[in-house]
Amino acid sequence: MSQRRWGRRDVVTAVLIGLAAGLLSGLFGIGGGTIIVPALVWCGLSQRQAAATSLAAIVPTSMAAVIPYILAGRVAWAAAALLVVGVVAGARIGAHWLARLPERVLRWGFVGFLALVAVSQFLFTPQRDGTIDLNWASGAGLVGLGLLTGVLAALLGVGGGVVVVPSLSLVFGASDLIARGTSLLMMLPGAVSGTLKNSQNKLVDLKAAALIGLPAIAMTPFGSQLAEALSARLNTVLFGIYVLALLARSVFVALRRPA
Repeated sequence: MSQRRWGRRDVVTAVLIGLAAGLLSGLFGIGGGTIIVPALVWCGLSQRQAAATSLAAIVPTSMAAVIPYILAGRVAWAAAALLVVGVVAGARIGAHWLARLPERVLRWGFVGFLALVAVSQFLFTPQRDGTIDLNWASGAGLVGLGLLTGVLAALLGVGGGVVVVPSLSLVFGASDLIARGTSLLMMLPGAVSGTLKNSQNKLVDLKAAALIGLPAIAMTPFGSQLAEALSARLNTVLFGIYVLALLARSVFVALRRPA
């Protein structure tokens, strides 16, 4: 893929999206791909180029966002390690198919993905004091969750937080804050692995990734502080509303763009 020329409007848009992605990354424990991908498509990138570039931007974003959670003791390290085992393998699988699947499949796959996430946010509220009980069954489940997350992360250009955060609370009993911190730590190896593969396939716009990723770093601490201040229920509802807005936007884009 040749690197596209970025005009002033595109640069401003990328920086603003980076600031928003950083805030949401710290607040919700996500990489920010759910807003980065649609924004890059709006700037003129194809769905697969946007997904690959988004994953590259998520690397510095999640790295900065996880630091406050680590300092506050809001990371389940063993669970994160088990998730990473699956994520790294899944990211390679997803990146392999990203270069081969039709654009229409990717666009509507993103729509379906957002719909599932939105529903989950309104059906379940995590407990603020919940912890992850590790045993052989939960360990295997975490690896399986990581595998699924890695595939979706590479295919859709998301860090995987929108899968892992609700799953860690709903299935494994983690508190909302531990789920967020663990998610941010988990997504780093998968994002790096998927980005390396996407770079080999010449799908990553490095300038766009930098324009988004660097401003995001400055905003992540504010998102983390806000997550600590808000209740678990309010955090969940806000995330659900956010995903519904993204869902409406993604359906609009999928209907308007040709196959």
